[in-house]
Amino acid sequence: MPDYGIVDTHVHFWDTTRVPIDWHARVPAMARRFGPEDLAEHAGDVAIERLVFVEADVSPGANIAEAEWITELAAADPRIQAIVAHAPLEQGAEVEGDLAKLAEIPLVRGIRRLLQDEADDAYCLRPGFIEGVKLLPAHDLHFEICIYHRQFAATLDFVAQCPEVRMVLNHIGKPGIRDGITEPWRQQMHDLAGCDNVVCKLSGVATEADHANRSEGQLRPYIDHALDCFGPDRVMFGGDWPVATLAVAYPRWVEIVDRALKALPEADRRKVWRDNAIAYYGLG
Repeated sequence: MPDYGIVDTHVHFWDTTRVPIDWHARVPAMARRFGPEDLAEHAGDVAIERLVFVEADVSPGANIAEAEWITELAAADPRIQAIVAHAPLEQGAEVEGDLAKLAEIPLVRGIRRLLQDEADDAYCLRPGFIEGVKLLPAHDLHFEICIYHRQFAATLDFVAQCPEVRMVLNHIGKPGIRDGITEPWRQQMHDLAGCDNVVCKLSGVATEADHANRSEGQLRPYIDHALDCFGPDRVMFGGDWPVATLAVAYPRWVEIVDRALKALPEADRRKVWRDNAIAYYGLG
């Protein structure tokens, strides 16, 4: 493991007594409060120096309350130094009110509007959604892409239509690891890496494998390809905690990533573990 504090760019906290969440009913193992104290327990000996909170798909209309609650948590746990909030970008120009409110919250750095669960694989190409995304630079906010690999083709078109918007690919595009699918994901990752406005999070990989029979050998070709495509200057570590615990323990995920980075010079390893995140999210 790294012998210095890492920056985790993808953690979730939730407490349904504070902010409502609808999807818990579908995933009973996640249907309880998860806070910073739980992360500390699950991380074990891993030294997490700073955290980026990513929206937890809260119930409609609760996105501002979520960002405000995380701000409260950050006052008690100074490791929480940035927030990626939710906004209903599909509303187009009408989302301006939400963006203005979120931009006033000091820790908010970006917006994620989940695409992975949309039945329409080309949802991101709807005019209203693109209109909403294009409002982000005016508020100094970036967009975080969360898709399944089947939505990748439309995503490439979407990114091409928004060259002025900084973007982060979550979970290396959720490739079909469980089914051993490599193409067209491999080519699409290469194509996306050709877009200068996009960087990649090395996160959420184990959850896309068979949870009962997952092996490091299954994950490494996907991890290695993401690193090869984006390079150490455009990749950031993410734990996807606590969702990833459905498939892998937090220290185990850190060990897998650490081995994947072993061949890199130490300066490049530090970029992936911390330096890129500190610069991208403007962490203190």
